[in-house]
Amino acid sequence: MEEEKPLTAVHVKLLAFDLLSLTRTPPTFSRSGLSISRAETLGTVTSLDHKPGCFLKFTVDDGTGCVPCILWLNLLTAPQLASRRAANPDGVMMAAEAAASQAALVRIGAVARVWGRITSYRGTVQITVARLAIERDPNAEILHWLDCLRLARSVYDRRSDSHRR
Repeated sequence: MEEEKPLTAVHVKLLAFDLLSLTRTPPTFSRSGLSISRAETLGTVTSLDHKPGCFLKFTVDDGTGCVPCILWLNLLTAPQLASRRAANPDGVMMAAEAAASQAALVRIGAVARVWGRITSYRGTVQITVARLAIERDPNAEILHWLDCLRLARSVYDRRSDSHRR
C-alpha cells in the first residue's frame, strides 16, 4: 500500500459546516481523524471589523455556515514578529503591503476566496488569512461547493477511512 502524504501542507477545500466542526488536535485540527492545518473557503462577506494597522476581522458565509477570518495588518509593529522583521525585513515589508492591499478589497457583499491557517480563538475555529481574492465569476460559489463535495468523498473521507483500519 502506498504511503499517504499528510494534508497539513496544503490548503484543504472545505465548506463552512465542515470547517466549523473540526476537532482541535494540537498543533493541527482533525476531520474524521485526518490532520489538517490549512484551509480554503469561499463565500459572501457578511461582517467586517477593521482596526487599521492591527487587523481586519470578517465573516465568510457559504450557505452552510459562517467562517470567521482574520487578516493581520500589524506585521511591521507586532512585538512577537521582531525577530522575523530583523531576519527578513524585505520579506516582512512585502507581506505587510500585500495584507494591506488585500484588506482594501474586502467589502460586505463581496464573494471572497480565502486561504489560510486554521486557528482557534476563544474556542471558535477561524481562518488566519494568508491570501484572499475577490471572485467575480458568478459560478465560483457553486464550483467551490462541487469541489468540496468531490474532495470530501474521493480524498478526505477515503483517507480518514484508511487511517481507521
